[in-house]
Amino acid sequence: MTMVDSFEKIPVEIFPSALAGSKAVAKEIAALIRAKQAQNQPCVLGMATGGTPIYLYAELVRMHREEGLSFKNVITFNLDEYYPIEKDAFQSYWSFMHRHLFNHIDIDPANIHIPNGSWPKEDIKKYCAAYEAELDKLGGVDLQILGIGLNGHIGFNEPGSSIFSKTRLVTLENTTRIANTYEFENISKVPRLAITMGISNILKAKRIVLMGWGQKAHIIAKSVEGNMTEQIPASILQQHSDCTFVIDEPAAAELTRIKSPWLTGECDWTPQMIKRAVIYMALKTNKSVLSLTANDYIENSLGDLLVERDAYEINLQVYYLLRDSITGWPGGKPNAVIPMHPERSEPHPKRCVIFSPHPDDDIISMGGTFMRLHDQGHEVHVAYQTSGNIAVTDEFVTRFIDFAVGFEDMFGIDNHKSKDILSAARTYIANKQKNQVDTADIRSIKGLIRRCEAKATCRYVGLTEDRAHFMNLPFYETGTVDKKPMGEEDVLVTMELLKKLKPHQVYCAGDLADPHGTHKVCLEIVFESLRRLKAAGEPWINDCWVWLYKGAWQEWDISDIEMAIPMSPDQVMKKRFGIFIHQSQKDMVPFQGADSREFWQRAEDRNAHTADLYAALGMTKYAAMEAFVRWHY
Repeated sequence: MTMVDSFEKIPVEIFPSALAGSKAVAKEIAALIRAKQAQNQPCVLGMATGGTPIYLYAELVRMHREEGLSFKNVITFNLDEYYPIEKDAFQSYWSFMHRHLFNHIDIDPANIHIPNGSWPKEDIKKYCAAYEAELDKLGGVDLQILGIGLNGHIGFNEPGSSIFSKTRLVTLENTTRIANTYEFENISKVPRLAITMGISNILKAKRIVLMGWGQKAHIIAKSVEGNMTEQIPASILQQHSDCTFVIDEPAAAELTRIKSPWLTGECDWTPQMIKRAVIYMALKTNKSVLSLTANDYIENSLGDLLVERDAYEINLQVYYLLRDSITGWPGGKPNAVIPMHPERSEPHPKRCVIFSPHPDDDIISMGGTFMRLHDQGHEVHVAYQTSGNIAVTDEFVTRFIDFAVGFEDMFGIDNHKSKDILSAARTYIANKQKNQVDTADIRSIKGLIRRCEAKATCRYVGLTEDRAHFMNLPFYETGTVDKKPMGEEDVLVTMELLKKLKPHQVYCAGDLADPHGTHKVCLEIVFESLRRLKAAGEPWINDCWVWLYKGAWQEWDISDIEMAIPMSPDQVMKKRFGIFIHQSQKDMVPFQGADSREFWQRAEDRNAHTADLYAALGMTKYAAMEAFVRWHY
């Protein structure tokens, strides 16, 4: 689609995934570097940090190792840095850039420029001016890489930053600090200040590529389709003569050409597109689906739908699609023939596997469905994909160490090895430096805490212990926020469990918005495992249906929901108490992303909102609903 067919004021390229988009940007960077090398000129790159460019840097490293891409003529300038922070702190952007890129390529260290989080505060202005002067001396940035914050910030230029702003010390908005909590133990450890290049510096770049993935859809749409305003710094890029947004499909969800393509020109009116358009119109006009009139269609640019059918016939089509997605039988209703039911009636009971990326995603994201599957007689298994150990605070570990030691002393248990481990762990935590990675023993203790909470949740639902499977996938076990990519061992472990259980139903977290990316990797592992098993001709695989749930950060768009499980007020409370079992995650949410609410609050608000949307469209009003989309492979 060209820009003529969209409302976008900045060119936007949409890729199937963040990985595909990152590879395209890496290819452009490599071409620029080589072109500059051919002219015997330096290549000046503006670099970004955070989760967005990780795939990009990994691809550049691969191109260096496998394709001989040299960085000897490359000079880099990073956008920003926390303040104050030591260079060697794990969370510093100096450390980030060396960990992900500079340590793995042949760049001259003298050509690396990153703001220094240790600059004396009284001299910040002087150092910032010198940083700009060094860049200007080289003729400016040839290609600037940007990410985008949930509030539209670029670099650390928060909303309200002037278009004329230069390199300076800034105060971070609380929403930014919350969003960046995933890099730190908790929000109190996130610096309140940062050094950042200004918007005027960014606009001087000859070429700008902004990358955005997953949960950034709302702010990306505002940036490229809305008015240019300093309240959304990324929107100021509309002024630049050579800027492109590179995004993945989830991040494109709010663009008009994706969300409401009938407003931009020709539209392929599939049943799913009709459903989306009618729901959009009903919510916009504050009417139930069956109350929409022909005039509503015409006023909302949907008159084309009335050429072959009248409005009420279309309304009924969409009404039935919504009605038929609602079921109290997530495993299928036994001894019943319901052609439009989301799930098959047979076989019954079914073997169901709930893949839970962390040890609490099962109860948080689909606790009502989890309990209903068990109560309706299905054989339910939960596969906890990671240990979740980095989300346990040191204070919580100390509490359990005190209990363990007290328990042994109370009952006269004289286990020297146990006492030595607990004593060493307590000493380590007491003297732990803020940038120090946990020892293997500490990580094991934290993992055990979460494992015990997960087992307690299964018992609460009614499952026996043999139905809980702790996979401890290797990609997660780094001891840091940074995780490895999906590896072969991760896939083999998952395939082995699936072959053992031969499920009729699989539930996976389809939420790609979690701030540390674990859900995304876990989903890729399950998808790859299922594809391989299908290719291998496993006899049970064609009878296995895969349902995707959302996690603690987002919900499916109502037009995409294929199965909605209603919940009564009592079931909502039962789910809440199940979430409360995970005490290590309660009261203060580690790695909370941009949402400061506790997980139980997020889950209840999200489920209630889904129920409210269904009611607004003319369906029965329920207290809450959990939603699922089927994945076909």
